Amino acid sequence: MQPSYTDDINTVQNLIKSFEGTWDGINPESVARMRAQNRFQTGLDIARYTAKIMRRDMEAYDANSANYTQSLGCWHGFIGQQKMISIKKHFGETKGRYLYLSGWMVAALRSEFGPLPDQSMHEKTSVPALIEELYTFLKQADARELGMLFRDLDKARDQKDTKAEAAIQGQIDSYQTHVVPIIADIDAGFGNAEATYLLAKKMIEAGACALQIENQVSDEKQCGHQDGKVTVPHEDFLAKVRACRYAFLELGVEDGVIVTRTDSLGAGLTKQIAYSKEAGDIGDQYNAFLDCDEIDPSQLNGNDVVINREGKLLRPKRLPSNLFQFKEGTGEDRCVLDCITSLQNGADLLWIETEKPHVEQIAGMVDRIREVVPNAKLVYNNSPSFNWTLNFRQQVFDTWLAEGKDVSSYNRDQLMSVSYDETELAQVADEKIRTFQQDGSKRAGIFHHLITLPTYHTAALSTDSLAKEYFGDEAMLGYVKQVQRREIREGIACVKHQNMAGSDVGDDHKEYFAGEAALKAAGEDNTMNQFNEAAE
Repeated sequence: MQPSYTDDINTVQNLIKSFEGTWDGINPESVARMRAQNRFQTGLDIARYTAKIMRRDMEAYDANSANYTQSLGCWHGFIGQQKMISIKKHFGETKGRYLYLSGWMVAALRSEFGPLPDQSMHEKTSVPALIEELYTFLKQADARELGMLFRDLDKARDQKDTKAEAAIQGQIDSYQTHVVPIIADIDAGFGNAEATYLLAKKMIEAGACALQIENQVSDEKQCGHQDGKVTVPHEDFLAKVRACRYAFLELGVEDGVIVTRTDSLGAGLTKQIAYSKEAGDIGDQYNAFLDCDEIDPSQLNGNDVVINREGKLLRPKRLPSNLFQFKEGTGEDRCVLDCITSLQNGADLLWIETEKPHVEQIAGMVDRIREVVPNAKLVYNNSPSFNWTLNFRQQVFDTWLAEGKDVSSYNRDQLMSVSYDETELAQVADEKIRTFQQDGSKRAGIFHHLITLPTYHTAALSTDSLAKEYFGDEAMLGYVKQVQRREIREGIACVKHQNMAGSDVGDDHKEYFAGEAALKAAGEDNTMNQFNEAAE
């Protein structure tokens, strides 16, 4: 528990006195302020703090599915910082709001090779580096906001306004940090279990309290929404899950969260046949999904791989790529087995990668999982890879058609058309999109909703809008109308970009260190003063 502001001042004051005058140049209140602005001194401090938040949130969801949580994927520290500042501004608290770190965005935006596809080709060190960067920016947001409170406190004291002083000190003591849990994508582990363990440690040391790992083959890894996905047998995957748990335990994050993702719904291939000791074990269950031909021993070729099941000699279908094929239509069954096996072997949350956002499809699998593990919970990817408009309009169309409602005025294949935007069908579909997270959490066990790549798309969209206006007839007015005027009127923190980048905090430090001799940036000639007046 954090000490109160006053208590910490007294603690530092006693410490300074113990040095018998040699530390008298240190101001105890300045130290207390710097400590408050640097609450988390290491990434492990953050991981331990945020893991407890996630565990409490999971318990709250078990009690009431309305307590689901959300996040947006952020590819830069500044993006994550501005997201959390916005959440605090609009909602007053950060409860239930996390960060998501997407391996896709690391590959596309943060690799030294330049933009890469989501195939685990990017430097794995860039993942913990981004976690550290995100938390550096969130801590800086704390320092900035607390710094403004300290200035307000000084102003109240100068004006001898004891009521305001007490109120501001209360805000300081009850200050809510911008630091929130992060669910971080470790892909398929970037190698064998030892490689997974080493990377997991770096990610946890950087601050990650939750690691998301998927059951694809590391060297054949594909984006969850692309073809050609290849899964691994359960024991291979579980070795990596245990590696993540060992990393958490070694570092003292005993309540760290592991999210196991199954890509089996869209994966029709496996790189190897699972090892099986006896009929019915987990390896045998995995192999039972293989697409096989029954053969006679005389039909064997020299390089054939065969399975003996119930007295029958079976030859799994093997592709020229040396991959083995699963039976068609087994994806959901494999997903259910993946999820149950993961939860029985140390996973905390599940991630089922689907090809469309359909509550009943997800719920059908979760119902089966919960027959074995009653409190199974999902993290669900509200993916930009889905065409949400078309998907939900088609879902409404199909429902109406099944109910016998006249849909003759709609062309199912053309429902994305703007000509349908004002129709009843479009309005019903939009309402289903709006309530998707609420409905999915209530019906399908979704504890956490995230969008993997939203800020990738918003950066592209806003840049396109600005470029169109600025380089066109609007010129500078394009920037002013689309950006600065909106920043001022909507109270966007970074309109005062010098303050956002830490100029005022730096001025505070200069004064602590040098007193009246400090050369500060925030004088009357600072142009940021033009933004001091609130917009009417």
